[in-house]
Amino acid sequence: MGYETIASPVNLGGLVLKNRIIFAPTSFGLPEERLLERLRRIAAGGCAMIIVGDVPAGRSPFGSLYSARGFARYRRLCEAVHREGCLICAQLHQSDSDLAGMVRYLPGVLTKRYSMDQLRELLNQRVGPYISSLPAEKVAGITASFGSAAVLAAKAGFDMVQVHGDRMCGSFASPLFNRRQDRYGASVVNRARFAVEAVTSIRRSMPDMPIDFKLAVRQEEPHYGNAGMLVEELPVLIPLLEQAGVTSFHVALADHSRLSDTIPPANHPYFSSQGCFLRYADEVRSLTRLPVCGVGGLTDPDFVEEQLKSGRIDCAAMSRQLLADPDWPRKVTEGNTDAVRQCVRCNRDCLGGIQRHEGVHCVFDREQV
Repeated sequence: MGYETIASPVNLGGLVLKNRIIFAPTSFGLPEERLLERLRRIAAGGCAMIIVGDVPAGRSPFGSLYSARGFARYRRLCEAVHREGCLICAQLHQSDSDLAGMVRYLPGVLTKRYSMDQLRELLNQRVGPYISSLPAEKVAGITASFGSAAVLAAKAGFDMVQVHGDRMCGSFASPLFNRRQDRYGASVVNRARFAVEAVTSIRRSMPDMPIDFKLAVRQEEPHYGNAGMLVEELPVLIPLLEQAGVTSFHVALADHSRLSDTIPPANHPYFSSQGCFLRYADEVRSLTRLPVCGVGGLTDPDFVEEQLKSGRIDCAAMSRQLLADPDWPRKVTEGNTDAVRQCVRCNRDCLGGIQRHEGVHCVFDREQV
């Protein structure tokens, strides 16, 4: 089978990618130097673009574009990735964690008494009260910060920005968390306002910058995902985002649930199949002419080529697969698919590494040393 579509360029809002493979935003939990080398290695493997996950839209105690040290760190990432002939995108986000309310759990985190899933559950319990009680003026200030962050991201060397449609965007979008009755709550339009204002702020500050939107979709029957919007609400949301300035969509299951749902293993009861989240990309595809990126257990070159060639998706995003074999894009585009090491979706050292507070790794890492 040929892989002409995987190898073909694609235009995302004026930015031309050399092929259709994107490294999906990933929280690594690694020290700076090890993270830099990991992303450089992935870039060297031939993917077209790396999305750097969770870049704070505002000032953050954990490092951001606004501090000299944080800015320098992101500039180094951009330079390292660019040297390998790869583009780089900043995923701008605003945390919806009630940090002040979480102080009581800090000792348990530091002593590893709480697992990541337990900490996640504790955080999620506080999301609703926190975002529902934020003053409207403060919310408007937060959405405005996305524009300032985009300006800094461009200066640091990022080629594109992505608005993280989960985190605070996703919690505002979902009535499971958002109990507000003002202009940021109740109706679908009002619940979408946070995301729309964030995109609008970027577009005003950076008129020509491509803006990707990570669209978080939740579903019922069965219930998966707590943040984000239901499929039935997408016909309202997508035109609003397009009008605000979004140039492409990256579609996935909504967060704020179990990590094993958003990063599903091969034996997941509902998301076991390859391309497990493409059902949500199908819904988005039916509502927009903008490029759509799909994600979710994409490992097999033949399957990925088929989805791209049929026009079901325009780009394929991978995280675990490029951790298992960073050279997947180069091997596939060169026709050397027999040498591809496919991710088995075991989640032992990638998701498992994060849950054990050890950082993201792969069970194949020992073979790559």
